[in-house]
Amino acid sequence: MSTGPNPTTGALRHVLGHLLTPLLMCLGMGLAYLGAFHAPQPHDLRVDVVGSGPTTQVLAQTLHDKADGALDVRTVPDRATAATALLHQDSYGAYIPGDHPELLIASASSDTSAMAVEKVFTKVAAGQGAPLQVTDLAPTASGDPTGQGVFFLLVAVSIGAYASVAVIGAAGAALPMRIRALLAVGTALVVSLIGTLFAGPVFHLVDHGLAGVWALSWLYAAGILLIGVGLHTYLRRWTTLGVMVLFVMLNFTSSGGIYRPELQPGLFGSLHAFWNGAGLVEGIRSHVYFDGHALGGHLLVLALWLLAGIALVTLAGRTEAARNAPTAEAATEEAPKKETKQRTKEERSEDAEEEMEEAVAV
Repeated sequence: MSTGPNPTTGALRHVLGHLLTPLLMCLGMGLAYLGAFHAPQPHDLRVDVVGSGPTTQVLAQTLHDKADGALDVRTVPDRATAATALLHQDSYGAYIPGDHPELLIASASSDTSAMAVEKVFTKVAAGQGAPLQVTDLAPTASGDPTGQGVFFLLVAVSIGAYASVAVIGAAGAALPMRIRALLAVGTALVVSLIGTLFAGPVFHLVDHGLAGVWALSWLYAAGILLIGVGLHTYLRRWTTLGVMVLFVMLNFTSSGGIYRPELQPGLFGSLHAFWNGAGLVEGIRSHVYFDGHALGGHLLVLALWLLAGIALVTLAGRTEAARNAPTAEAATEEAPKKETKQRTKEERSEDAEEEMEEAVAV
């Protein structure tokens, strides 16, 4: 006597199938965040010693040798040269020896790097029997005392962008690609405006240059949304996991918002050079605190990610058009109504499952 399928077994398989995504997210987040942040150690952290005499040269060489690769110690002739290097983000500290030693830093570049440098030279000054005076040439805004507010702005804009991908991609799957692309651009506008309001009037993370903060945020959010919408055509239910790998796991950890590359393992330092999160964080820092120095490079990074998104939605639109194009056989052959209804039901069930998967993942 034959029996039907066991409903308990089917339900268990269904649950296990849906558990795969959050388990992979857990694995990826753990590897990315702990790999990037669990043990920050400086390596090749550029610092300057101000002066040109033999004593200065000996001090710089001694520090360089004792640091064993942690510091890249150089000498500069005067205070003005050291200040210029700091304000161009070419160095992260400048020590001026003497009876009243002084350390120049630029905490807006990276508060954690500045703290690491201050820790080193506090010991140096103590060894010379003198208290250390610390001068911050580029302090952060009053609403962002740790200098990490820009990173959390990145987090807010990123979540708004990649979470919207699930809605536009799944719930809007029946819409033409050009409409979904326009929705993505419009959503990026709203997300970037919300982020700018948080950065300025609400939390005072920055005290000027809000128009530039908005423009950078829009470029960033639009790139994520367009890439995500384009990927949905190919990844379907795995889209959310895909965008989280790109724009959370690899993105947040390489952005430099908490630790700059000089305090991280090599992988994240390498990604920092061209990943879009670093483009946003460093672009805002450059625009707000460093008079736009090197801003063009950060804008280029964000623009290239946006262009990648445009290219991807264009390709995805053509792919969908090819999939939906009726074949000659399909045009001349009429399927039975029962088969049509069954296929429609299965497609709706698949779409509903996909939407649920993405919503749970977000």
